Amino acid sequence: MPLALLALAIGAFGIGTTEFVIMGLLPEVAGDFGVSVPTAGHLVTGYALGVMLGAPLMTVLGTKISRKRMLMLLMGLFIAGNLLSALAPVFGLMLLGRVIASLAHGAFFGIGSVVAAGLVAPHKKAGAIALMFTGLTVANVVGVPLGTLVGQSAGWRITFGLVAVLGVIGLAGIAGLVPDLPAPEGVRLRHELAAFKNVQVLLAMAMTVLGFGGVFAAITYIAPMMTQVAGFADGSVTWLLVLFGLGMVGGNLVGGRYADRALMPLLYVSLSALAVVLALFTLTAHHKVLAAVTIILIGGLGFATVPPLQKRVLDQAHGAPTLASAVNIGAFNLGNALSAWLGGLVIASGLGYTAPNWVGAVLAASALVLAFVSAALDRREKALSAVGADQVPAERGAAVLH
Repeated sequence: MPLALLALAIGAFGIGTTEFVIMGLLPEVAGDFGVSVPTAGHLVTGYALGVMLGAPLMTVLGTKISRKRMLMLLMGLFIAGNLLSALAPVFGLMLLGRVIASLAHGAFFGIGSVVAAGLVAPHKKAGAIALMFTGLTVANVVGVPLGTLVGQSAGWRITFGLVAVLGVIGLAGIAGLVPDLPAPEGVRLRHELAAFKNVQVLLAMAMTVLGFGGVFAAITYIAPMMTQVAGFADGSVTWLLVLFGLGMVGGNLVGGRYADRALMPLLYVSLSALAVVLALFTLTAHHKVLAAVTIILIGGLGFATVPPLQKRVLDQAHGAPTLASAVNIGAFNLGNALSAWLGGLVIASGLGYTAPNWVGAVLAASALVLAFVSAALDRREKALSAVGADQVPAERGAAVLH
């Protein structure tokens, strides 16, 4: 794999840290600003919505400059947003900082996916995308737990200051390692938007929203769920996030390995298992050991869907992949926002901290249904193509007889 993929992984590491670290610090942030935990959960929802809106916006703005320069500009935006979060005197300004940082997220992974896929042979595309996303998953093993530990011991503001430093390191890595590829020629917004007329592209994005949303329904509120229900100490949230991160790393690597071989079967297995595990988390959350095992499985099964879904969007949007790729990253975060909001809703209604797990199970099961629908459309298109191919020789033969 090209060394440039390491630079993309470094940037992904910083972005992954800021995206996920807030979940381990929700009680601290809520207490500091004097708001409820569900209200503090808006920091997750706001970030996710910012990714969803920023992905197409920043991608379109970046069509006229080189992809390397655009990636560097995105990291600059990421740094500014995290500095504002670290220094925010009121909750509203911290939320604004989260949104500013999030604007870089979708376009970075969207453009980065296209760059990563373009650096390798066609049969290695999913593996290259997975390698870039390894930075995101490793962030959950190293960056997020350390950030949570620092936030709980020295203050969450220090955590976000350190995340801004990670952004600087990511910026330097991109500047030094990513090749200075020219801006893509002939790119027109109308051409890029045409990809969204493809039903399969829309189905893949819907699977992304629902499938990964299932993961975030549970994980957004992991801190209060594990401390109030499972009985873990506050400090245990750090290593529980390490377990989640290890599951993410494993699932991402498995997804990247098999998405190039059996994409749809991989989605069937991962989504169905994810729905079952999330439903069981309602029960296992009451037992420390079982809860820990379940957290690993959620991370693994959830991230096993990332490379195949991203590759499916790239495959279906061939010829105009950049905007579709970025929007699909936004779709991941739309799922995060939807599930975080629904999770906070069921908690606020008095159903308890385990109720979001049922929300996640329903979302994952809905994504599985869409996967079967997408596969059925594939079979139908192939059958129609085969019939059309058979008719052409027959028509030619009839013309000869006449």
